Amino acid sequence: MTSPIASIDGRWRTPGIANLHSHAFQRAMAGLAERATHPSDSFWTWRETMYRMAERFDPDLLHAVAAQLYAEMLEAGYTTVCEFHYLHHAPDGAPYADPAAMSRALIAAARETGIRLTLLPVLYMTGGFDGRALNARQRRFGHTVDAYLRLFETLRAEQDATLRVGCALHSLRAVPPDAMAATLRALPADARIHLHIAEQIGEVQDSLAIRGDRPVRWLLDHAPLDAPVDARWTLVHATHLEVDEIVGIADRGATVAICPTTEANLGDGLFPLRDFLDANGAWGIGSDSHISVSPVEELRWLEYGQRLITRHRNIATSAASPSVGETLLAGVRASAARATGFDARTLAADTVVLSSGDADAPQFVGATAEDIADRWIFSGNRPAIDRVDVAGRTVVVGGRHVAREAIATRFAAAMARLRAV
Repeated sequence: MTSPIASIDGRWRTPGIANLHSHAFQRAMAGLAERATHPSDSFWTWRETMYRMAERFDPDLLHAVAAQLYAEMLEAGYTTVCEFHYLHHAPDGAPYADPAAMSRALIAAARETGIRLTLLPVLYMTGGFDGRALNARQRRFGHTVDAYLRLFETLRAEQDATLRVGCALHSLRAVPPDAMAATLRALPADARIHLHIAEQIGEVQDSLAIRGDRPVRWLLDHAPLDAPVDARWTLVHATHLEVDEIVGIADRGATVAICPTTEANLGDGLFPLRDFLDANGAWGIGSDSHISVSPVEELRWLEYGQRLITRHRNIATSAASPSVGETLLAGVRASAARATGFDARTLAADTVVLSSGDADAPQFVGATAEDIADRWIFSGNRPAIDRVDVAGRTVVVGGRHVAREAIATRFAAAMARLRAV
């Protein structure tokens, strides 16, 4: 394997990393859901806190928070983000005068900061596998299929060199089978499809009870024949898998978006990484709820979680390289184009220059091509990023986003408003 990090003109350079799963508004609640609310706190109790925060957003606040988040992503080495966006309407569920207002806020934030954006407007229709109506806190997420497809087409018309628009089905519990089939059949052939699936044990149990099968198995067996699970699909989390599901995902060419820091924060569980690698599965990482905005931390904890559960070291290696760092970086690079919809060569041209091996990055002193990937992932908690270029635009210099101060000022004002409600 050729190292994903190369020395060019005396500097260590690597293609930028794609963040395959983001809910931008949740950056505003990072660290604010760490107080006990119930003896059995879980994803489901955390979700109530998230809903309360979601109720407070309007397009201006979403723009301010997303711009802060995207600037942080760029400073950390992410150059593309897949935004899984379901905060569509006003808090009472009424569409804005421009039904795409919240989506346009995210597009504006991405263009302001310079990050590539794959915008994934979310279809969200029901509150559970039993088809129950959305509750009051979910109303602003909801669409009919026809209204959703109108939004999708409106946003697709705005695609440009740094914007792609795909489809997100929130989850099997939120999109009934007939609505999923109708939506998939209406999509353009090149549209990427993302879906939350098998994140929590409760979801698996509900799927078994109501649909008679586990979520991933059901999806593999029931996706429409003219829109099957294939390389266009990214399955987000897919934490709880059995062997046949692991093999099924890998054989279909779908990507799994693993979000280790969020999955740990929510107590979801650990993805079966070694088995998935052995099946030649495609995978990437996402920062999801943004309790961490660091690809280094996501990759490190992806590996460390496997070490803790197996009590062995150096789990994520491959026939191509015994280096865990090289294998992890190669994995996220290999899945980026299929999950984001951007051309692979285009993504490879977006570059991250690491800090020099000096007082700002002592972990790189004396680094070689054989150890630089492992040093970056497993040595220290500083971002160690010097410069980032995306689509020919320099967006980070000296480790700082070029518009950091103005973006941070707006973010502080937005947080004051959000916390005052």
